[in-house]
Amino acid sequence: MRLVYLSPVPWESFAQRPHKFVEWFHGRTGEPVLWVDPYPTRFPHWRDLRPSRLSASASPHTSPPTWLTLLKPGGLPIEPIPGSGWVNGLMWQGHMRTIGDFVTGGRTLLAIGKPSVLALELLKRLRDCSSLYDAMDDFPAFYAGISRFALMRREREIAQRVDVILASSSALKSRWMDFHKDVRLVHNALDLSAIRSVGPASISSEKKVFGYVGTIASWFDWDWVCALAEARPDGAIRLIGPVFQPPPRKLPGNVHLMPACGHAEALKAMAEFHVGLIPFKKNALTASVDPIKYYEYRALGLPVISTDFGEMSLRTGERGVFITQSVSDAPAMADSAIQFCGDAGDASAFAIQNTWEARFDAANLLPC
Repeated sequence: MRLVYLSPVPWESFAQRPHKFVEWFHGRTGEPVLWVDPYPTRFPHWRDLRPSRLSASASPHTSPPTWLTLLKPGGLPIEPIPGSGWVNGLMWQGHMRTIGDFVTGGRTLLAIGKPSVLALELLKRLRDCSSLYDAMDDFPAFYAGISRFALMRREREIAQRVDVILASSSALKSRWMDFHKDVRLVHNALDLSAIRSVGPASISSEKKVFGYVGTIASWFDWDWVCALAEARPDGAIRLIGPVFQPPPRKLPGNVHLMPACGHAEALKAMAEFHVGLIPFKKNALTASVDPIKYYEYRALGLPVISTDFGEMSLRTGERGVFITQSVSDAPAMADSAIQFCGDAGDASAFAIQNTWEARFDAANLLPC
């Protein structure tokens, strides 16, 4: 079985769930993959022109492997307008022929990682292909106005046409069960080889490090971070990643903003933390989120302090996981996390149980 994968992120970006899915598929089947890069599916916004305060210097994927064909369809940012598919379709004609030729090479799975007019058109044309929608985010929540409503309609139509829906969080599974009879919960996971490549860190016991690695955007709770920093003046708060949402006020002196880095460097930085942080606001945008950093923190043996959002809200009571209900809870949770004594065996077992391969294998997507 071959794979056509319509990705929500470019191939030449950091390895994420889409990259891990196609790598898993090829590893299990030995068959070729045709990867389709995303194109604009909303109207442009002035924020698109604004650079991050701290730009990423990480090394993304470069040239694709020999078993993967990369398509970059492009398109005008007019998709919310009725009839946009006809306009952009003129630009896609060559790509459609390439996809058609690829599919004739054998039985094919059409996997959609983000709703789009192109995805819908392929579902209509490739009726003989097996199909799935990997609902890894609440995509409409990232959009506004007409773009949001247009994407919501398109997403529902796609969900009703595919054979299977994968949901990355309990909230997404619950939502899509109202539209489809076969919805499978496939949480996010971790890259075991990357975790195992991280050597032991030399951590000073004098100053406790509370760390976060990831994008800092509208969902990031600066008030929570400041409350933690002020409650632990003897500790260091390290925030590593691109900043799209700057702090609303001057930060305490023990909060350190550090530039984004590659995944290997990020894992090494995590290994120097005493506690891993996930300080996200609780809102519609984060309600469906299952953060990958949670799995990486745990696999590295770190206690985790998180706000009460999305999938994290269901992890209250897990060993080494401390969920805060409000900003005022942060100091007490920090004390509990620092006192937590993890076990290397538990961390290793957690890592093995939560690999991308284990996740996708359990979803039973491939023919026996």
